[in-house]
Order: sequence, then C-alpha cells, then structure tokens
Amino acid sequence: MEKTKLRSADWFGRKGKDGFIYRAWMKNQGIPADMFEGKPVIGICNTWSELTPCNAHFRDLAEAVKKGVLEAGGFPVEFPVMSLGETLVKPTAMLYRNLVSMDVEESIRANPLDGVVLLCGCDKTTPSLVMGACSVNLPTLVISGGPMLKGHWKGKNIGTSDVWRFDVAHKLGEITDKEFIEAEACMARTQGHCAVMGTASTMAVMVEALGLSLPNNAAIPAADARRKVLSQLSGRRIVEMVKEDATMSKILTRQAFENAIMVNAAIGGSTNFVIHLLAIAGRIGVELTIDDFDKFSQRIPLLANIQPSGENYMEDLYYSGGLPALLNEMKSIIHPEALTVNGKTIGENWEGAQVHNRLVIATMNTPFKPESGIIVVRGNLAPNGAVIKPSAATPALLIHSGKAVVFENIEDYHARIDDPDLEIDASSIMVLKNVGPTGYPGMAEVGNMALPKKLLEQGVTDLVRISDGRMSGTGFGTVVLHVSPEAAVGGTLALVKNGDLISLDATARTLQLEVSEKELAARRAVWKQREQLHSRGYVHLYQTHVEQAHLGADLDFLKGGSGSNVARDSH
Repeated sequence: MEKTKLRSADWFGRKGKDGFIYRAWMKNQGIPADMFEGKPVIGICNTWSELTPCNAHFRDLAEAVKKGVLEAGGFPVEFPVMSLGETLVKPTAMLYRNLVSMDVEESIRANPLDGVVLLCGCDKTTPSLVMGACSVNLPTLVISGGPMLKGHWKGKNIGTSDVWRFDVAHKLGEITDKEFIEAEACMARTQGHCAVMGTASTMAVMVEALGLSLPNNAAIPAADARRKVLSQLSGRRIVEMVKEDATMSKILTRQAFENAIMVNAAIGGSTNFVIHLLAIAGRIGVELTIDDFDKFSQRIPLLANIQPSGENYMEDLYYSGGLPALLNEMKSIIHPEALTVNGKTIGENWEGAQVHNRLVIATMNTPFKPESGIIVVRGNLAPNGAVIKPSAATPALLIHSGKAVVFENIEDYHARIDDPDLEIDASSIMVLKNVGPTGYPGMAEVGNMALPKKLLEQGVTDLVRISDGRMSGTGFGTVVLHVSPEAAVGGTLALVKNGDLISLDATARTLQLEVSEKELAARRAVWKQREQLHSRGYVHLYQTHVEQAHLGADLDFLKGGSGSNVARDSH
C-alpha cells in the first residue's frame, strides 16, 4: 500500500523557522522529538465538561484513546470544544448545535491533525461533532460516552422517562415532595447519559448504524470497564484509518443513511434523530429528505423493548447482545455491504451476533409493536411535513379530530395550562406556536406539553399535541412535532385559533386544519410577523440563517464542507 502523505507534515515536517515554531512550543508539554517524525497525529475532540454531566467521565475515556493511539504508533493530542449539557443549557441546547459544529470544523481544519476521534455523549454533542467533522472529511471515528446504569427507587427500576411520570404523580399528590427529591438521587446514580432510548442513546445507535464507531459502541454502559476497552481499541484503529485514508465520505454513503433510518425504527429512537440525520447528510453531501424517514421506517416493527417505547433500559440491550445482535435480526433488510470504521462491512460486524434475551430484542416475525419508526404527515397545517413517533403514541389517537386549544408561545402555555377555566377536554387538540427554530429560537423540547391538572385528575393520560418544536427522546405521547414551516415565519400554524377543528390521520399521513382557504387568506392578511428578539451575536446569526426543520435546521451557509485544506499560511 502506498504510504499516505500525512497532513500534519505541513506543520511538523517543516524545515527552518516555521518547523522550529510548530515543534518548539509543542515540546514545552514534554513531548519527545521522535513524536514529530512522521507519526499520524490524532486529534481527540473532547466534550468533557462539568456542566455536561453526561460527559463528565470523558477525561478517562480520552486517556484510554491516547493509550490506543500510542500503541498503534500515533501521536495523540486532545482538544476541547464547546460542550452542550442538555439538562442545563438555556434556552435550549439545540440553539447551539450548529455553533458547536462550527467550533469542531474550524478546530480540526486549522490544526495539524491527520485523523480525529470524537468523544460525544449528551444529546447534541453527537450530531454537532459529526456535522463539523463531515465538513472537513478526515478519517474520523466516534466514541459515545455510554448510558448510565438504570436507577432504583422503592424496589422499581427507573430512568429518565420516569421524570414525566413522577411529575404527574407529584401534581396529583400521589408522591410527596420528599419522595420527589428522593427519586432524584435514585435515578442518575452513575456516570453516563440517559439510561433509556432518549436522544443520547439514539445518537449512539445512529453512529454505530452509520458505521462511524466500532461494534457495540451504542450500548456499553458508561460505568462498564468495557467502555474504556472500546476507547483504547478505537485509538488503535484510528491510526490505521489514517494510513488507509478512510475518510468519512467513504463510510457515510446513501446506504449507510438508509441503514440508520431502518435501525432507528427498530429501536423506537427519538424524533430528534430526524433533524440531526438530515443535518449530517447535508454536510457530507448525501441526498436525504424527510420523506425518506417515513419510507424506510414503514416496514420496520419495534424490535428493542427499551423505554420510552418499551420497558427496559440501554444496559439491558447491551447484555442481550447489543446492536450487532439487533442488526443480525434485521439482516434481511439492512444493506450488509455498507463499510464501517473498523474496515469491515456492517454485515461482517453482525456475523455471529446472538440475542441472549428475547424479552429485550425481538424477532422481525414477533416484534414488540407492529409499527415503529417515524411517520411524516402533511396537509395545509404542515405543507413541508411534521413527524410523529407511533411507538410512543396512543394508537386510538393516531386518527383523531378535535378542537384546537391554542397557546401562542411557551410563556402563554405556562400561564394558562392549569387555569381551571381553560376550555379543554379529552377530545381537544393542544397547539403550541412559536417554539420552532426561528421562533424560540432554537426549537426547544417542549412539544410534549404536560396535560392540564384538571384532565389528569379525570384520568386523561394523553391528548393529541401539535407544535413546531421538538420533544425529548425520553418523552412519549401522541405528539406531532417539527411542523414546517414554523409559526414564526408565517406557516399555517401561526393562523390556528381556539376552537378550530384539526384532523390528524397518521395512517393516511395527513394533518389538516379544517378551515377554508378563504378564511385562512383573511387571517394571513392581518397576521404580523413578530420582531426578532435578538439583534446581535450568535443568536442573531442563527435566527437569520437557520433552515426549517424539514431541512435539518442547519445554518444555510454551513451546508456541505470546505475540506481539510488551510487557505493561508501565516508563518
């Protein structure tokens, strides 16, 4: 094999003053001279932060990666990028996904790196790092942080999806303030991201299904020593990937994206998967549309019995055979020839993988639920589409007509939802406006609106809910999300009034506001766009350039990539 010219040689292989500067300042960290003599330089992109609790163990993972890189004859260098902690960042971590992608892209391109390992865990850290790396297109390997172990409270297993249940029980007086606080300490009891199939776990599955990680990356618990082993092996492998020039574009083919969509359906993955995979495809240059998510989900049942669509947890998926075992169950429909980062095809990776627990991983013939994945609905209320996660919905509500109860924004919702005089009943459809990419801004996870207390007291557990926002992957309910175009830019959603009849038919893929075109035209004539709230900084840039949800909510000028060449040389 012809030796690949190392990109880092343009820095560390220089003669004279330039080479002196590049090497000398690095040597102040105690690096021996031979490290600069033709060894592949591997950047370890780390989203460690104490403000991102899901990623707080990444220092240990980075050290394991470094061991592997050194063992394989590489030169590891760790660097930080902005980290997005889903639980703490306001107004929403999604607002900053694109900013982090810019940080990652520019950090990789600007520095003497030949290959990259991405350390990502909490929800937005995965798509943002992958998006940024795609736009540079070096050999790249992903390591997820792993799920936390399931919690235990009063003899029951608990996870993030139980937060919504605890909230309802607390409102109804079924658990006390003290019990509510006790449950906090019992749920998030180890390092790692959410223990259920929330967005973080969905993203970990996504990168393995795309071929961007070593096998079993998706489900090894963060607290399991095998997570460190996988990290060390990943460090070894990225050095070989540089020698093979195994760039991201060679792995992220159309087949890889189709595989990821089918796998997401089988696991009951987060609806956030749609918006992130669209953005990744836009960066690497693969043609992908929102309709592909419906098309490639339709024939896939729910195979993974994991909360919130099922009953178990991510660690149970790992103990039951992990993603390779689940992929083996899907081998009749998955593209087996798709290449992965270990140099093998995804079909070779699942070869021989066995299911150890049929209560966790089902067969295609006897699934846990017949319908899963993503349903895309369209109509005058969502001309460009909206999404539903059927495995988390109430089947009886997937075909439903009801009168709209409208909230103009999230503040309006909070102010009125528990008003005893709110006109709402079990047949109503809740509508939340102005929580989309531009309107919030950032498209917050508020789409699965909590039901009013007076309906909870009546035993109502679900309503159809419609918004231009998102919902947490840990959430559930009959929730129509990502309505496009959003209300803030003049989508039909902006024109909905209290009492309007809305018809949802998920089977027919329709979402219709039962108002005449004449009436809608009259409403549109008097509708006024809200002034943008932000006049400066990144948020202004975001609101000015963010694309709609059906396109992935990336910034329009970030589509595609600029490669790894540095335009100017400063020395």
